[in-house]
Amino acid sequence: MRTGILLEEAQQILLAKVHSLQTSCVTLFEAVGRILSKDIQAATDLPPFNRSPLDGYALQARDTAEADTLSPVSLAVIEEVPAGYMPRQKVTAGTAIKIMTGAPIPEGADVVIKYEDVEWEQNTVKLFHKLKAGSNIVLAGEDVAKGEIIAKQGSRLTPPLVGVLAAQGFAYVPVVRKPKVAILSTGDEVIDPSEALHPGKIYNSNMHSLCASCIALGADPLPMGIVPDNKQLIAEKISHALGQADIVITTGGVSVGDYDAVPDALKELSADLLFWKIEMKPGSPVVAAVHNNKLIIGLSGNPAAALITFDLVVVPLIKKMMGQDRHLPLTVPVVLANGFYKSSPQRRFLRAQLYRKNRTVYAKLIGEQGNGALKSMIDCNALIDVNAGSGPMTAGEHGVALILDSSAEILSEEAIIKAQHQNVHLTTKYPTYGYCTRFLYEADSNVYSE
Repeated sequence: MRTGILLEEAQQILLAKVHSLQTSCVTLFEAVGRILSKDIQAATDLPPFNRSPLDGYALQARDTAEADTLSPVSLAVIEEVPAGYMPRQKVTAGTAIKIMTGAPIPEGADVVIKYEDVEWEQNTVKLFHKLKAGSNIVLAGEDVAKGEIIAKQGSRLTPPLVGVLAAQGFAYVPVVRKPKVAILSTGDEVIDPSEALHPGKIYNSNMHSLCASCIALGADPLPMGIVPDNKQLIAEKISHALGQADIVITTGGVSVGDYDAVPDALKELSADLLFWKIEMKPGSPVVAAVHNNKLIIGLSGNPAAALITFDLVVVPLIKKMMGQDRHLPLTVPVVLANGFYKSSPQRRFLRAQLYRKNRTVYAKLIGEQGNGALKSMIDCNALIDVNAGSGPMTAGEHGVALILDSSAEILSEEAIIKAQHQNVHLTTKYPTYGYCTRFLYEADSNVYSE
């Protein structure tokens, strides 16, 4: 078993142990948030025919060549076509067909004029200005062309994408099965929020925050409850969890104290221990093992440390199991909005909130940065990556931030894709994270701006 490894080493060791899960088909009502297991090709043009975008009259533009306010053109209205019906007649010179929004454009017509721009009089309409051919006509395939790829394998199904698939006639879509993530809390001091709080006890926040993180990612959490600091009981509970889940996450009991029993429980199971401790703060005491081809990852019991290591270590694994292309957090160069006045003998991840001002992305440190300080995670949407051996940091310094997946609203999917393909390297000061992009503060309007 390796000890004290770099975060990047831990990520690669663990990612090599997981793979995309099986696929299945689900209804569109079940599809939101799921990950597509294959490319989806458009089955038809959208719209499937030339249609009117408004209520009006379909006619030939050449009939309006001489129209003006003093000499209006009169056309005979020969038919009315509601949406959902096909025209029975053809538009010819001197005629028009009344047409509703969404109705097919009649044969012979090359323009639609809206109701309010004409005068109606005994089955004729008067037009008072010249029209340009093609105006107010939505062409077949204008939105989606038959045969084009409308969604790629690994894409997350969003509400607009579900709408496009429905418009294409897809009742079912192929998706990757949701990973089942067992969450187990350890510790004699931990109790459920439903219980009365006694002296020396604390409520179990880790179970709820990590289960919520799984739901936000699109995974299925399996809360396994709380087990005391006893290696035999922990081993039994982990064994039970392995029978139900694709991956098992524990919190607490992974440090060097007399009651930190998770590493011993893994040995009791005869699990293959991969590593113990990652060179980072918070969350250094992470233990990882494999048993029956399934990963077991023990995280710190400190609430903030558990959430941060979950984001950096566990989330990439869940995303790979879900079939997503991007596993590791995206990074962005930032300017510090405020200072951090402690030295960092080891690599440190500071909780921050990103915002954009004058085309620059700033990172504002928020709240307490201690291992157990949970409240500062509420507004945290990024982590500032501070190199080991760094001294105090002052406002205005440049750095690099990792964008947390749980706060994806700061970064549109379009900006993520552009970032992946832009491949703009960070400075050599930050060799461990390779890619960032100007699109973060040029193209992406979802980053909070001051």
